[in-house]
Amino acid sequence: MDGYIPISNGQLLLTVILVFITGLISALLKLGLLRPLLWGTVRAFIQLTLIGYVLKYVFQWNTLWVIVPLLLLMSFIAAREATRRITRIPYNPGLNTFLSLTASTFVVGIIVVVLIIGPEPWYSAQVMIPIFGMLFGNSMNAVALSLDRMYSEIHANIEEVEQLLSLGATPWEAVVGYIRKAVSAGMMPTINSLMVVGLVSLPGMMTGQILAGMNPQSAVRYQFVVLVMVASCVAIGCLMIVLLSYRKMFDQDGSLVDDLRRN
Repeated sequence: MDGYIPISNGQLLLTVILVFITGLISALLKLGLLRPLLWGTVRAFIQLTLIGYVLKYVFQWNTLWVIVPLLLLMSFIAAREATRRITRIPYNPGLNTFLSLTASTFVVGIIVVVLIIGPEPWYSAQVMIPIFGMLFGNSMNAVALSLDRMYSEIHANIEEVEQLLSLGATPWEAVVGYIRKAVSAGMMPTINSLMVVGLVSLPGMMTGQILAGMNPQSAVRYQFVVLVMVASCVAIGCLMIVLLSYRKMFDQDGSLVDDLRRN
């Protein structure tokens, strides 16, 4: 087989069968997920179609004046989505999440694109946007998980934290154990995926490249780069979000904020 196998409009329409199966399970078990499923399916199709047209022109222009704003927009959307479902935090974590995602993704992404892949020019949109997109997608979930875990740990151990503070501990010393747990919780899914890759599943990028006709050995190399870059980006992002956020749990006097006790 040479090259990729194109999917016609008729073949794409057959995916309705898969959506029907998922919807049928929801309806039979009365899960209440039919409407979100249908809306999510339609939304995914529209979003992917639109981004396909957008990327076509972005790849043609291939200029930093277009690429960088697009990457920042992706980071903003990822940060918004990551914090949208975290409602118990006694402050708005949106800015800290945006900074964590942007810094970790740009550091790791530029290292991978410039030093490892090395396209010409180095800011090639066809390389940068997919790479950064994978980093944003994986880091978004990890950062949200770390932030939620940190809050849950501190909230569940308020008495211990206050006892340490009363004995003269700094806010950092009082919560550093919970911060470690939060970073670990955010990183663990990524580490678990490293353990089983190639044995239990073939990752998405590798599968896509093989379907597109790339030599499996070359696809494996790209996929390995993706796995380790995601792990690095997740680690940096999780560390940054807890370092930027833990101090928000305390007031200027170093005591836990009242909102933390009430939630």
